[in-house]
Amino acid sequence: MKPTRLFDIPYRQLEKFPKEDAFTMKIGGVWTKTSTQEFINKSQELAKGLIALGVQPGDRVGLISPNRLEWNLVDIAIQQAGAIVVPIYPTISASDYEFIFTDAHIKVCFISGEDLCERVGPLREKLSFLEHLYSFDEISFCDNWSKVLNMASDEQNDELKNRMDAVKPEDLVSLIYTSGTTGNPKGVMLTHNNIMSNVLACEPRIPASFDTRALTFLPACHIYERMLQYLYMYIGTSIYYAESLETIGDNIREVKPHIFTAVPRLLEKVFDKIMAKGEELTGIKKKLFFWAVGLAEEFELEGKSAWYLFKLKIANKLIFSKWREALGGNVQAIASGSAALQARLARIFMAAQIPVMEGYGLTETSPVVSVNAEKQGVCFGSVGTVLDGVEVKIAEDGEILVKGPNVMVGYYNNPTATAEVMDADGWFHTGDIGEFVQGKFLKITDRKKEMFKTSGGKYVAPQVMENRFKASRFIEQIIVIGDNRKHPAALIVPSYDYVREWAKSKEMSVGSTNLELISNQKVLDRIQKEVDLFNAEFGKFEQIKKIKLLPAEFSIEGGELTPTLKLKRKVIMAKYDALVEEIYKE
Repeated sequence: MKPTRLFDIPYRQLEKFPKEDAFTMKIGGVWTKTSTQEFINKSQELAKGLIALGVQPGDRVGLISPNRLEWNLVDIAIQQAGAIVVPIYPTISASDYEFIFTDAHIKVCFISGEDLCERVGPLREKLSFLEHLYSFDEISFCDNWSKVLNMASDEQNDELKNRMDAVKPEDLVSLIYTSGTTGNPKGVMLTHNNIMSNVLACEPRIPASFDTRALTFLPACHIYERMLQYLYMYIGTSIYYAESLETIGDNIREVKPHIFTAVPRLLEKVFDKIMAKGEELTGIKKKLFFWAVGLAEEFELEGKSAWYLFKLKIANKLIFSKWREALGGNVQAIASGSAALQARLARIFMAAQIPVMEGYGLTETSPVVSVNAEKQGVCFGSVGTVLDGVEVKIAEDGEILVKGPNVMVGYYNNPTATAEVMDADGWFHTGDIGEFVQGKFLKITDRKKEMFKTSGGKYVAPQVMENRFKASRFIEQIIVIGDNRKHPAALIVPSYDYVREWAKSKEMSVGSTNLELISNQKVLDRIQKEVDLFNAEFGKFEQIKKIKLLPAEFSIEGGELTPTLKLKRKVIMAKYDALVEEIYKE
């Protein structure tokens, strides 16, 4: 019998493939395992502690932490107590924290440690309904989560069983607040059935099983990583926690995972590092490296000659085997989502026998709508085929509409916003523009709200252009602008390290600071040459006519990126308003 509630999943694992290393986390420098049985026991104790604390069915409980075992334990415990999980990004602003806590009326919140206690703690004085704050780490000025565990007793056994039995698949399980590129975050209401339907529909697509390992490092508060963690538990894949984003390389080599998730930005950085190492080679080794990369750029899944396949086999043995070894030597798939992946990178990684499963979805769709997977077919430049049980249609204006068991109930406390995206027939309006390729592969062409019209009346799709321009090794980040202006332009963050390497090879000084680098006319000319090269792929009205270089990367901390690394266009435009005006005065 298949589980119907998310907290049923660990019990299924215990029945079908109990594991000694269901979860593994590095503690004090040592990888420490937690078995399926231990996980269940502790989640039950925590659920009983929540009941003793006074948490009632339907109460909203906050959860703010980087990925760690405690996150998953608390998540399952809250569900078993009949309460609603409100996972929140650890990196958002103080105003967003206050808005979410107020909107969700969070009564109890679990945080990871000192930094978050300093940021969230002051809310206790502002919000009378926020009764308890617990830290996973031992800190002097915040109660430890062990206090809740210690409240558990056999007295709550019957109540816990009754609460678990009372939870229905259609019940709300989580409020997930969208990162919001504009305005206040919206609380997406997801049921057990919403997320469970996605877990079951994704199972046939994932190349993992009970004898594989997954490394997790993307935030579990994001529905993409969270759903995949439920999927890992469902199929028995062991979950290993990376220590931090900075240690991913080391952790991959230690864990040797078979699968992990990534966002395109991370894959771009991985590829840039690989290419930088290639540049350091000399003689025949360097020639072989770039011959292999050139070969991979031509890769297609079908129709290649025997001669091409023979050369690719050699490239895999001599060059790409080292890439795979750097990723632990076992990687069967990298699941990529959140933003568009360059088709070139997908092609190169696939040729190197490192399949990237690019998918598409939104928080509102729990999240996966479609995904490229070998069994169901792969099409470079697309986001794959639609999941079984999910329907997709393209509206007259090109917008992607989705219908299925994975589609949210609506936005919490926001019927107006819900009505804007949900029609009477149950179709969810994604705000993305797309089309079907070869009759079955979904391709995203842009964000409906991000398309702009020049003063000449021509529509421009900035995401498509940005994704293409980022293929240049000279360009780290780019935002295409031009709404109601006479022509498109771009603000560009150069790849500072690569530009410095290029300058060194030309025996040219570009200064010691980023500001000096972007002021160098030869650098400007070289990046303009890259822009001219990619401009040729677009219509005359789409082409970037002017550029300005920026001295610092867009970041979450700087407010220019959402926690899922999407551009906050309004923030960037406001921050660089003077530079934008300068572009259009010239």
